[in-house]
Amino acid sequence: MRDRQRPARVKTQVKNGSTPLVIHVRYCRATFLYEGTPMPDIADALLEDRHGTIIALEVSPNSKTNSFPAGYNEWRKTIGCRVTAPAVEGKANRAIITLVSERLAIPSFRVSIQSGATSSQKRVLVEGMNKKDLLVRIHDIPTH
Repeated sequence: MRDRQRPARVKTQVKNGSTPLVIHVRYCRATFLYEGTPMPDIADALLEDRHGTIIALEVSPNSKTNSFPAGYNEWRKTIGCRVTAPAVEGKANRAIITLVSERLAIPSFRVSIQSGATSSQKRVLVEGMNKKDLLVRIHDIPTH
């Protein structure tokens, strides 16, 4: 059995000389890479609401570092979010609001958790921002 810490790497064959699509498979999830950079269509994780845009998040509390966006789950249509805070007494939820607002460069009062307060699957509302603008901001976030 393959080591769970090392993802399988699959390259597709390309005949016309274009750049191949590289797929990393890990824990029954796939992250798509094109020319070594992430290539997800995260628009499916965003839903426009009358108050703003809702982001579907898959949260990992107790992580080593804070990270948003931290990948994209194609099957659940969620954007990953890692926070160092534990999932105790709302600490992780407060950390999510702070992290998302900092990474999107907006005030924290414009970010709120709409559903999933006790779940790893959350719906986070970003008030006053449409889907197109939010997509641009997410894509402009530098990855570490």
